[in-house]
Amino acid sequence: MSAASAVSVQFRAAYDAVLDGWPAPVTSREVPTPYGLTHINSCGPLGAPPLVLLPGGGATSTVWGAAVAAGAGRTRRVHAVDLVGEPGLSAAAEGRAIRTPHDLAGWLDAVLDGLDGLDAPGPVTLAGHSYGAWIAAHYATRHPRRLARLVLLDPTQVFAGLRPGYVLRALPVLARPTPARIRSFLRWETGGADLDPAWLRLQDETARFPTVRPVTGPRPGPAGLDRFPLHILFAEQARCHDSARAATTARAALPGARVETLPGVSHHALPLLAAGAVAQSLAA
Repeated sequence: MSAASAVSVQFRAAYDAVLDGWPAPVTSREVPTPYGLTHINSCGPLGAPPLVLLPGGGATSTVWGAAVAAGAGRTRRVHAVDLVGEPGLSAAAEGRAIRTPHDLAGWLDAVLDGLDGLDAPGPVTLAGHSYGAWIAAHYATRHPRRLARLVLLDPTQVFAGLRPGYVLRALPVLARPTPARIRSFLRWETGGADLDPAWLRLQDETARFPTVRPVTGPRPGPAGLDRFPLHILFAEQARCHDSARAATTARAALPGARVETLPGVSHHALPLLAAGAVAQSLAA
């Protein structure tokens, strides 16, 4: 079964509508891994240094379109990944679920192997937002030699735990997602920010996906994260964690890292409404 055939017509239409808004021609492909087919959307100049992007949980690779429009793909070959087991066009292998951080690292290693055989040879800049940043940090501690640089955008469960109030608000969406619940949660977390209508319609359609228990595990330790340039951006108005405390913890644990806090933006709005700052970090 292809990744595309596993999703509804409505979801695919909403997904393509967001992807059509990207400013550069996009090449889409599916990379085989032991855990299933991984869908990747690529753009930017061929032969440019590779930039691999992991979205947050419940999002898709299309969330990076704003950063691409702001210049992230001008000097980098962008490879935006749909996470296996999450909403998107990736398709999990039957009987081979991703259950642990070790599994996630193995999956991502296979993805990078697939890109090596195409147009992303050599070390990559790896970036992730939220849950994607947690995956990226775990991968970096296990396979630092494959990375040229690491960018963590408001990483969750890396430098701070989740606030209980955030978890309580998120539980209904995780347990039984509906478009109304998704919209209500995003309005609350972003403070009613004006988000891209096409992206919001796609988020509505993610409610059609089977509920999958997210992979959990320990926080990735700082060992290994200081072996390459590291940039960490926190969202000042994040409701998922105390961003000021998380930034302080990050600076103490990784004194060589560049740690910044972006004012006036929430956790879920970060890739969309702080696209200029995100693009500068990704393309540095």
